[in-house]
Amino acid sequence: MYTTEDQILIESRVANEKKSAGAAYFLWFFLGWISAHRFYLGKPVTAIAQILSYFILIGFVWWVVDLFLIPGIIRDKMDETRSRMTREMRRYAY
Repeated sequence: MYTTEDQILIESRVANEKKSAGAAYFLWFFLGWISAHRFYLGKPVTAIAQILSYFILIGFVWWVVDLFLIPGIIRDKMDETRSRMTREMRRYAY
């Protein structure tokens, strides 16, 4: 399986690539109208969709909903990094 060193390496990488919730909320509050928080969190497709939806007022509702979605997006990115690192470790282990 994985050694303790491998697990430490994976968790270090996850921690290094983790996005800051504080920065995401700052961007949401001050630059939410251009979806800066979604770009920062690595969601460019939904950021553009959100910007376009502002023209039909749905974007403003979406912007408020993002207040509650930011922690989950950060958690999902951390899980994605952890999975990617685990796959890479498997590939190099054999």
